[in-house]
Amino acid sequence: MRKTVITILAFVFITLCYFTFASAQKVVQSDWQLPQTINKIQAGYRFVLITQDMNTPFWDKVGNAAVDRAKEEGATLEVWGSYGNNKEDFLEKMEIAIHSKVDGIIIQGLDTEDFKNLSKIKASFYGIPIITVANDVPMEESLRKTYVGSDQYNAGKMIAEQLVSDMGTTGNVILMYDTEFEYYQEQRLNGMKDVLETYPNVQALYAETSESRDQVIATTQNMLNQMPNVDAFVAINANLVGSLIEEIEHRSQVEPYHIYSFDDGPESLALLKQGKLDGLIEQSPEVMGEVSVELMLEWLNGETVPLDINGYFTDIQVLKATDEQ
Repeated sequence: MRKTVITILAFVFITLCYFTFASAQKVVQSDWQLPQTINKIQAGYRFVLITQDMNTPFWDKVGNAAVDRAKEEGATLEVWGSYGNNKEDFLEKMEIAIHSKVDGIIIQGLDTEDFKNLSKIKASFYGIPIITVANDVPMEESLRKTYVGSDQYNAGKMIAEQLVSDMGTTGNVILMYDTEFEYYQEQRLNGMKDVLETYPNVQALYAETSESRDQVIATTQNMLNQMPNVDAFVAINANLVGSLIEEIEHRSQVEPYHIYSFDDGPESLALLKQGKLDGLIEQSPEVMGEVSVELMLEWLNGETVPLDINGYFTDIQVLKATDEQ
């Protein structure tokens, strides 16, 4: 009897050991974790690109290139944004993207406290990386991972050097920017100043205006009254250049003036082709879209950590009206 009890207990012990070992093996093996990883790979990362300037030539190029690059990498990217520089709608889109817990946000930088709070606090809380594109904001104020776009300081220097080359080393120049005076405009203006200040016979007058058509026209009228012998204009914010030229044409011909801007305005390239702009800084919007997606993937996959906080600069060049003819 005792032998039988011992045999039964031994059998029960062996059986329990077998099932315990089998269960432990299942836990140790990674099969239970793999479905989540596989689903992530199959679904791909989900990104959004957010801009203030939907359906403009420059941002269409950024968005289309980003979408194509994301698709090549098995990710999805949607382009969101606002029209007519609607900052409230733009910030609302940014907040929706954060609460939707997308994997990454590529965004046109907006140098405001609301933008910086969303980036620095809310996006960071949810662990969502942000890359600014085309327009930057200071990293320490936004905690963005990096910036992809033009070296705006150098762009300002290049346009000022072209202006002096065309106008000569003597003349009067009006530099026009908007009242928000965002970080990218500050960088462009600093570059221009550093060039123009080396020419003592070039006088620069600074003009501040809102982006509204009526206000740009009124500011242009006022500046022409103050400086009737002006030789050149630079629209530091390219969104101003259409209304600026419209008012100049009401008063005189544009031909005597040297007028310059940047290609990220909705009318810039068309005005250059018409010969109403003498030159502009041509940027690389397609490269910005592609590289911003590539860097976002590198960061998420742990391939490049951290990203260069100073940014990744894309090519710029001066494009003159004569090049378009």
